[in-house]
Amino acid sequence: MKKSRTVMQVPMQVEEEDVEPMVNSNTRSTSYAESSTRPRRQAVRPSRFLEYEMYSDAGVDEEGDIIHLALMAGSEPLNSDDALSQPLWREAMMEELRSTKKNKTRKLVDLPPEKQCIGAKWVFKTKLNPDGTVSKHNARLVARGFLQQQGVYFKEVYALVARLETIRLVIVIACAKKWPLFSLDVKFAFLHGPLEEEVYVQQPPRFNKEKEHQMYKLHKALYGLRQAPSAWNKRIDAFFSGNGFERCTVEHNLYVKKIDNNDLLIFCFYVDDLLVTGSSLDGIEEFKQMMKVEFEMADLGRLNYFFGMEFTHTTAGLMMHQKKYVKDLLERFKMTQCKAIRNPVEVNVKLRLDEDEKSMDETTHKQLVGSLRFLCNSRPDLMYGFGLLSIFMSNPRKIHLIVAKHVLRYVKGTTEYGHKVLSIDVLAMTHPNMDFSYLTERSHLPGRPSLFDLRNVFVTPSVRRSEQKGMKT
Repeated sequence: MKKSRTVMQVPMQVEEEDVEPMVNSNTRSTSYAESSTRPRRQAVRPSRFLEYEMYSDAGVDEEGDIIHLALMAGSEPLNSDDALSQPLWREAMMEELRSTKKNKTRKLVDLPPEKQCIGAKWVFKTKLNPDGTVSKHNARLVARGFLQQQGVYFKEVYALVARLETIRLVIVIACAKKWPLFSLDVKFAFLHGPLEEEVYVQQPPRFNKEKEHQMYKLHKALYGLRQAPSAWNKRIDAFFSGNGFERCTVEHNLYVKKIDNNDLLIFCFYVDDLLVTGSSLDGIEEFKQMMKVEFEMADLGRLNYFFGMEFTHTTAGLMMHQKKYVKDLLERFKMTQCKAIRNPVEVNVKLRLDEDEKSMDETTHKQLVGSLRFLCNSRPDLMYGFGLLSIFMSNPRKIHLIVAKHVLRYVKGTTEYGHKVLSIDVLAMTHPNMDFSYLTERSHLPGRPSLFDLRNVFVTPSVRRSEQKGMKT
C-alpha cells in the first residue's frame, strides 16, 4: 500500500534504441472489491485509504512469480516497468544495453524461418559494501537459458574457477613476501565470451518501437545462456596465454608471469573477480592497464573484499574475516537476539542417529551446515563443530539442531574473530594422523585427516586413506 503519485516521463538519449519510460500505474493494481475472496459481497474502500493505491498481498506477475509487496518494499524493482520509473535503475538498464553494443555482443536481425529464439528478461540486484551501504545498482539482461537444448544451442557448459584454498595460499605468500595485493572486477564478464553456436534472443520490450519484430543475434555470450561461463573462461584463458602468462598445471585459474629483473606476477580469478600480486609494483600497474585496454575493468584498489572475504590491513599483515557474512547468517537463521557463549561445542559431546527422536527439517539443516562450511574459510575454530554436524546431513534429529544452534551462539559472541596472515617467512607444515574418531560413536573413519598450514596460517584440511595395516596376532 503506497500513496498515489504522478509518474513523470523523462526523455533518454540512446544511439539506436528509444526507451519509453512511462509506466502505467494500473498494470498491476487491483481494486479492493476484486481482491476480496468473499462471494456476493461488495467491499467498499475505507475513506482513509482513498488517497492510496491498493495492491494484492499475493499477486502473480507476468513472469509467474508470486509477489508479496509488503515484504519487497525498498528492495529491487519487481519488473522492468518499476525499474524504468526509477532514475537509478533506468540508468543501470541503459548501461547494460550500451555495454552489449560496445562489446558487439548482439545485432538486431530478422529471425530466419528455420530458427527459434530464446526469451529474455531483466534481473535487478543491489550490490552492497561490507558495511551495508549501496555500492552499485546492477541491471542484467538475462536470457532464458533453461529453454536451451544440449547439442542444438550449446555443447559445453563447464567452466573452471579458483578454489578458496588457492586464494588463501596466494594471500599467505604475498604477505610473507610483503608484496602488494590488489583486486579487480571485470564489468559484464560474460558478454566478452564469443559464441560458437548460432543463438537468437528476444530483445527487451519498449526499447525499440520501430524494430520490435526483430531479434538479437548473439555474437558473444549473454547472461543466462548455458554456455556463457565456458565461453568467458575460454576467452580470458586465450588472452593470458597469448601475453606470456603460464597457467598452473594443478590450478587452472592461477597464472604466473616472469618479468624482467627476476620479478614475478601472480594472479588468480573467480569468474569476474581478479586477485593480483607480485614483487614489482610497476609490473602490477602495467598488468592493470593491459586489462583495461582489453576488457572493461573496475580497479578496486588494495585488497579489502574478495568473494565474501573481508581483509583489514595491519602493520603485522592482514586480518581475514567475514563480519558481514556472520551478520547475514545470524539474521537468516533468526539468531541475532540469542545469548552468546564462549565455546563452539560442548566438551565430550557425541552425536548419534536416534530413530525415536523428533526429526527436523532436512533442508534447513543442510543450509545451516553449508553456511558454516563457508564461514570456516576464515574461522578454522569452527571446523570441529562443522565436521560434527556434517556427518548427519540426512534425516537430522532435534539433538543436531541443538548443537547447530550452540555453534551459532558461539558465532554471535565472536563476530570480530578472523584469521591473521602475518608478514613472516613461509614455512609449510602438516599435522598428519589427527584422530577425529571421537567425534561420533562410530568406530573408525575412512581416512586420516591432516591439516596443512603455512607458519600457523590455516590453508586447507585434507583426508587421505591410512596406509597403515594391522598386524596379525
